[in-house]
Amino acid sequence: MTVKVTERDESKMSYESLAAGLRIWDVHQQDELVGMFHNEHEAHSYRMELEFLESRQPPQ
Repeated sequence: MTVKVTERDESKMSYESLAAGLRIWDVHQQDELVGMFHNEHEAHSYRMELEFLESRQPPQ
């Protein structure tokens, strides 16, 4: 499984978010959105947690 963190594209954000200067980081697992964070560090912490849980699952 792959888990990745990407900064949300401005074209996918609301005008209000852009005007407020918000930045959002998305966490995707197997190409599905599983989390959104306003702090990049929190997004990477969640990614590491998901990767740890994946590594503990027995192979299918």
